[in-house]
Amino acid sequence: MKKVYFKTFGCRTNLYDSQVMMSSMQNYEITENESEADIVVVNSCTVTNGADTHVRSYISHIEKNGGAKIFLTGCGAHTKGEKLLEQGRVAGVFGQSEKEKIDAMLSKEEPFYEPGDLNHIDESVVDNFVGKSRAFIKIQEGCNFRCSYCIIPYVRGDARSMNEEKVLEQISRLARNGFGEFILTGTNVGSYGQRTGTSIAALMKKISQIRGVRRIRLGSVEPIQITDEFKEILGEPWLEKHLHIALQHTSPQMLKFMNRRNVYKQDRELFEFLADKGYAIGTDFITGHPGESKELWDEAMRNVKELPLTHLHAFTYSKRDNTPSAIMKPEVSSKVAKERLHELESIVKAKNFEFRKAFGGELNILVENEKNGFFIGYDQHFNKIMIESSEDLVGNWINLQDYEVKEEFNYGRV
Repeated sequence: MKKVYFKTFGCRTNLYDSQVMMSSMQNYEITENESEADIVVVNSCTVTNGADTHVRSYISHIEKNGGAKIFLTGCGAHTKGEKLLEQGRVAGVFGQSEKEKIDAMLSKEEPFYEPGDLNHIDESVVDNFVGKSRAFIKIQEGCNFRCSYCIIPYVRGDARSMNEEKVLEQISRLARNGFGEFILTGTNVGSYGQRTGTSIAALMKKISQIRGVRRIRLGSVEPIQITDEFKEILGEPWLEKHLHIALQHTSPQMLKFMNRRNVYKQDRELFEFLADKGYAIGTDFITGHPGESKELWDEAMRNVKELPLTHLHAFTYSKRDNTPSAIMKPEVSSKVAKERLHELESIVKAKNFEFRKAFGGELNILVENEKNGFFIGYDQHFNKIMIESSEDLVGNWINLQDYEVKEEFNYGRV
């Protein structure tokens, strides 16, 4: 039986999609050792030019090291797939809607390009996650927002929600298989239920009632998606005390350039409200978007310093063809964009350190893996902790009252 290795790039939605493919395979054997693979499935990301570069570099790596047969899927299938196929660098290209037909895709003898259907909704139920201590649950697909810089709606389609019964069935199965932490993911998770008369908050309440569910984490949500109904569940013990709320910028003028729906003044009020409830707060941020003058950048950093931020997912602007931002002027040099990124990162890193020092309470940790003699886990605020122990802690939940707060992470012994 031929062995298949899955290489996943990008977001948690892609991680979930890879698990769907693994669960759907019947005629092939999964390997977690790349060097053993007869076939490599590359689940690609195309959110930035850098993401495209990483995918192409990885394909080059496979070509040089044994030449396993390569198939491309994921968001990059829609933007770079045809070219890679024409160049003979991949044996076939298929879109996300085709992933449940993985056996048929991998068995094709002739080169093929099947981008699939951008209105597809997953019907698969995944009951295990290979090599993971926590489970990713895709609850929706696509996005109705049209931010000026973003290509994702064009490769993932408009927002649509997974069937609630399927989501609950999947979590029930995973909980029975020993998973206790569930990460709800999608292209725009906060839009869950818009067309079906429900909501992300209502779904989480139902998930929390499933036996074995200990912690629920969310992917990135928009500020306007923290509704009054959502605020009612902030005190629940099963909701992770960390929310990732996408701002993308804190200059009101830059938010207009980006065609964003959030308003900085309201963002600040929301973040302060959540911080008062004990939440760690992360955000997305783009530096170097066209039109980002020094004056607007300085304003943005003054605003960032006011926000109770603890986590950051930031990157420099990357031009994507066929998006409004691609033709905006003036452009910001990559050098300046990187300098601004480092400035932002240093501000939020310091804020995270201060948050951890100020907390001082008990940490509720899921240990995920072991590396270089340390067990590594994340607490209820999604902060990393390194643990020394003579016991194997991988996959265990532990509570720590005594630990040391270091600049990069927390440290403890068990």
